[in-house]
Amino acid sequence: MIVVLVGIDGAGKTTAGELLAQRLTATGYPAVFTRNSSGRRTITEWCARRNINPSVRLLDAAETSIRCVNVVLSHLRARTGSGVVIMDRHLYCQSELRRARGLDSGRFLPFLLKVLPSPDIVFHFDAPAGIAYSRVRRRAADTETLEHLQAFGESYTELAQFLTFITIDASGPTEQLVDAMMQELGMCGLELPS
Repeated sequence: MIVVLVGIDGAGKTTAGELLAQRLTATGYPAVFTRNSSGRRTITEWCARRNINPSVRLLDAAETSIRCVNVVLSHLRARTGSGVVIMDRHLYCQSELRRARGLDSGRFLPFLLKVLPSPDIVFHFDAPAGIAYSRVRRRAADTETLEHLQAFGESYTELAQFLTFITIDASGPTEQLVDAMMQELGMCGLELPS
């Protein structure tokens, strides 16, 4: 089973995904969590240290390439292993990031979305931009503007696949998010203990 977590930075995807993998494994379903990073933080830090200001298109091209490689590797892992693969982010995230930046989807991302297996379930972490912004600032690992988070959040609802996503209220504590995901996974056929 492939489970994908999408949503804006600060919505709690990584923390909840790691806990979900632990909980599933403890209930007898081997689960692995993959991050599917785009390398944005590393690229931004590298450019800042060298006083380089690349164009939005160049940054996006680098991030899209890295994310695509990571998503393909996660799909290969899902295909060759057994159990549940939980993916933090997916190509949906990169598509929406491009849209929020005012870029078109291009050809490669839509092509990959067509040829890769569709996830069994996609959880959209719906967190108000203000809460997500506070979380991002608290962790102090990357920088986001409130405006970017708002635009990024709004762009998800414009995605064609959005109607198939299961929206989870991500404004609460992590345990609550994982409980909601476990309940949805139970309804999707995983036999989980009550």
